[in-house]
Amino acid sequence: MTTELVDALIRYTDTHPGADIVDTGMGHFMILRSDQPNPPRHRLLGPALCIVAQGAKWASFGDRRLAYRAGEALVVGVATPSVGRVVEASPGKPCLVLVLELDLAIMRSVAETLDIAPEASGTSTRGVFVTDFQGPLADCALRIARLLDTPRAMPTLFPMIMREVWYWLLTGPHGGDIMQMCRVETPSYRVIGAIHSLRERFRQTIRIETLAETARMSLSAFHRQFKALTSLTPLQYQKQLRLLEARRLMISAAMNVEAAAFAVGYESPSQFSREYARMFGAPPKRDTRLAVTG
Repeated sequence: MTTELVDALIRYTDTHPGADIVDTGMGHFMILRSDQPNPPRHRLLGPALCIVAQGAKWASFGDRRLAYRAGEALVVGVATPSVGRVVEASPGKPCLVLVLELDLAIMRSVAETLDIAPEASGTSTRGVFVTDFQGPLADCALRIARLLDTPRAMPTLFPMIMREVWYWLLTGPHGGDIMQMCRVETPSYRVIGAIHSLRERFRQTIRIETLAETARMSLSAFHRQFKALTSLTPLQYQKQLRLLEARRLMISAAMNVEAAAFAVGYESPSQFSREYARMFGAPPKRDTRLAVTG
């Protein structure tokens, strides 16, 4: 199966030479291809299922780093700032990753069909983990890749296969943790609601007590569950969202440092530059210049 999957992905990505991120025409499905190891890249990731068909990567979320390689998948249950790097790739054997966007509403509808709901593994649900991608899940990945040869069938068949993917994830070893993220009124579900609120208002000054009240949790319980889901504290999460958005504005909209800093909620450009350099490894002007010139 692995060889068939790799062959299908190489055949498709060969039609998009030089592209690291290959759009399949489906908004919920893309392919990452790297012909050589690359430097760390910052991004907002998830909810997503990242299946490695060939090669190896690592991704870090806060102080937590997860390695995953061919036959494994990274599951990200809630959108989280991350740093990722391809560590095993070559022109003759590129790193190939299927990235499938996960729709929690579909997950809830699949979960409702289960006779026995899976139990969570601990007191705090993990929002990011690595799982084996074998057996039925591997078969789903191969069938998704084969749809690339019949794009007219994709709008009809892709959603059906994704429901299968959710079924196998929910009934697999991490099913309990996944279930907690979609079951209404669980602590995880309420914290995810607070995370959505934080993402919508990340430019504003937000009291963490207000977010905890939104989740109907004590401050300590909210902090604990937030960190379990994202590997970041709420303030770290907000700061990284701000810096990621500022970097996007400077690169794609040619915004200057001061304007970008104010646009994402910073009152002090000097503080912005210090925190930017700590996160991206270089001051804003130098980092964005390197990003634009390659």
